[in-house]
Amino acid sequence: MRCEVVAIGTELLLGQITDTNSSWIGEQLALAGIDSLYQIKVGDNFDRMVECIRHSLERADAVITCGGLGPTQDDITREAIAEVMGVPLVRHPEIGDRIRKMFESRGRTMPENNLRQADVPEGASTIPQQPGTAPGLICPVGEKVIYAVPGVPHEMETMMQGTILPDLQRRSGFTGIIKSRVLKTWGHSESGLAELLGDRINILDAAGNPTIAFQASGIEGIKVRVTAKSDTQAGALALIAAEEDEVRKILGTYIFATDDESMESVVLDELRRKGLTLAVAEVTSGGLIGTRLSAIDASGEVFRGSIIPVAGSVRQSLLDVPPDEIGTAAAASKLANAVRIVFGADIGISTTGLHDVSTRSELPPGTTFLGISTPNSTDVEQVRLPGDRERIRQYSVISLLNYLRLKLQDMD
Repeated sequence: MRCEVVAIGTELLLGQITDTNSSWIGEQLALAGIDSLYQIKVGDNFDRMVECIRHSLERADAVITCGGLGPTQDDITREAIAEVMGVPLVRHPEIGDRIRKMFESRGRTMPENNLRQADVPEGASTIPQQPGTAPGLICPVGEKVIYAVPGVPHEMETMMQGTILPDLQRRSGFTGIIKSRVLKTWGHSESGLAELLGDRINILDAAGNPTIAFQASGIEGIKVRVTAKSDTQAGALALIAAEEDEVRKILGTYIFATDDESMESVVLDELRRKGLTLAVAEVTSGGLIGTRLSAIDASGEVFRGSIIPVAGSVRQSLLDVPPDEIGTAAAASKLANAVRIVFGADIGISTTGLHDVSTRSELPPGTTFLGISTPNSTDVEQVRLPGDRERIRQYSVISLLNYLRLKLQDMD
C-alpha cells in the first residue's frame, strides 16, 4: 500500500509557514505500515494542484492532501479534487448547519463564505471527526482514494488518527500491530551513537524485527527510535521492551527520556521524587530555562523561580554578585549559590559565558559555564556550545538541565 502526501498552500512555498504536517503524517504512515515514497508541496493554483494530485494518484494507491479546505477564495482543494474525480461539487445542507452551530456556540454569526466548506465532490464522503469548521473528505477514484484534511495541525491529526490511518490499514490488508518507542539522548553525535550501537543494529538487520533508526533533533539531542511489528499489541510492546533494555545497556546515561518526556520533565520528576526544590539564575539562557520549567510546574511545587540578571546592577543588588564578574566559572558558581539562597531552594543552577561579555577572551568561542549549587557544595562545568548567540542560548538550556540530571543521579 503506497500513500503520497500533497501539502497545499502558497505560504509553504514562500517559507512563511514550516510544513510540519507532512512530517507528522509521514511518521504516522510509517508506524501504520504504509509506504510513503513522495511528499509534495504546491501553491494555491488550481491547475498545478490538479496536476500534482493526478501525478500522485498515478504512482500511489492513496493520496492525502493537507490544506486548502477553508472558506476563502484561495481554498480550492475541494474544487481541485472534484476535477481529478471528474465530478461536480454538491452542497450538503447538514454540513452547513453544523458549521453554523459552531459559530453560534461561540456567540458569533457565520459568514456566508463558510458555506463553501459544505461543498463535497459528488461520490465523496466526509470524515466523521470535525474539530473545526472544515470537514475532511474521503474521495474514491476507482480502486484508489484521495483523503483531504485541513492544514490546522490538531484538526488534521484528529482526522488522521480517527479515520484515515485505520482506513488505510484496512485497504492494505495489514492486520498486525506496529509500535514504536523513542529513546532521547544527549551528549553524543548521531554518528557516535550509530557506532556504539553498530553491532546491535547488525543483529537486528539480520533478524528484521525490531528495527532501530536515528533522528537528529537539534537542540533536543538525538532520538533513537525502536520499532517492532507483531500480531498483537502486547507482542509488539514486548519486543520493544526487550530491545530497549539492550540499547540502555549500551548507551547508559546518554539516554535521558522516552517518547513524550522532555529533559525538563525528567529533571522535575527527579527533583520531586527526592523532595527537592530548584531556582535558576539565567544570563546566557535569558529566561528560556524558567519558561520550560514553569510550563510544567506552574504551581511552583518544585521550581521556585528564576532571575535573568542581565544588568550588572541587578546582579549586585539581587544576588550580591559583583557587576563586573560575569562570563566566568567564578560567576557561574556565585550566581547558582546566590539564587538558591534568594529563593530558599535546595538547589540553584546558573548559566553564563563568553556571549554575556563584550571583552575579548582567550577562551574558545561558545565557552559557557554551568553552575549547580547545593547547601553542601557548588560545582561548575565548562562546555563549548556551537553556533551564534541564539543557538548557544538554546543549547545552554538542555546542557544545564542535563548536567543537573546527572548530578541528581549521583545523589542516589
